[in-house]
Amino acid sequence: MSNTKKHLRLTPAILVTVAIIALAVAGSFSSFFVVDETEQAVITRLGKYDRTVGPGLQFKFPFGIEKSYTVPVKVVQTEQFGFKTIKAGRDNEYRNNITSESTMLTGDLNIIDVEWIIQYRIIDPKQWLFGVMEKKQTIRDISRSAINTLVGDRAILAVMGSERANIENQALDMMNENFKSLGLGINVIAVKLQNIVPPSGVQDAFEDVNKAIQDMNRFINEGKEAYNAEIPKAQGEADKLVQIAEGYAAERVNRAKGDAARFNFVYDEYRKAPRVTKDRIYLETMTEVFGADKPTVIDGKLNNVLPVKALSGTKE
Repeated sequence: MSNTKKHLRLTPAILVTVAIIALAVAGSFSSFFVVDETEQAVITRLGKYDRTVGPGLQFKFPFGIEKSYTVPVKVVQTEQFGFKTIKAGRDNEYRNNITSESTMLTGDLNIIDVEWIIQYRIIDPKQWLFGVMEKKQTIRDISRSAINTLVGDRAILAVMGSERANIENQALDMMNENFKSLGLGINVIAVKLQNIVPPSGVQDAFEDVNKAIQDMNRFINEGKEAYNAEIPKAQGEADKLVQIAEGYAAERVNRAKGDAARFNFVYDEYRKAPRVTKDRIYLETMTEVFGADKPTVIDGKLNNVLPVKALSGTKE
């Protein structure tokens, strides 16, 4: 019995060995850690930033000397504004309006409800962990400020229609500029406007105004169509008349030039042989006046036309 007690006695050397083994095991468990493919890990030594490591099996000093903080740098994160998405039952989504952040004043002094989302990635884990204390609230405040500013510079119809894409692009640039200046360590990759509607209290009145504007635009378009149908037709008629007038003018000018050229030619001939030219002109004129197809009888003294029947050569 005494021999058994002797063998079970723990000597100081055994205690030290066991303690060393326990410390080694505990140290090994607290020294190695695995970083996921979508993450990076920030290592602090005695509370101060030391380094950033990537995916894989990593080492750090045990027993709290170094601590690791994993950051999802490849995950696209989303913030919703003006509504919340709630999952219930079979993943059905329901939206609850948050009027405090969605209600805005437009540039033409109208009230409008704007819902939007932003998507961002963490690009600097160190800044994300230590740059700003209230990260989520800072993201929401800057995003609301950007959207409020852009909506306040535009009319309500522009916000609801043609300016949506411009608001999204400008908001993206404004948010990234502010986040960079604050050292938040994120990059916004998308700003998407969702529902943009007037508040429920003025929805009916706004729809009446919108309908009136649509009717006005329709009447303007109909007037433009009528204008486009008549003006080209009138322009075509005017061009036709102008072309006819120009053709007539060209004909008269050419005829006058021809007459002038013929007169000059006859005058030149007259100067060479006045008597012959005069007789020829006289005979040509008489032939033209008293041609074979124009039987005419006149008296010798040129006093009057004789009352003779059958001037055409027919017999009674």
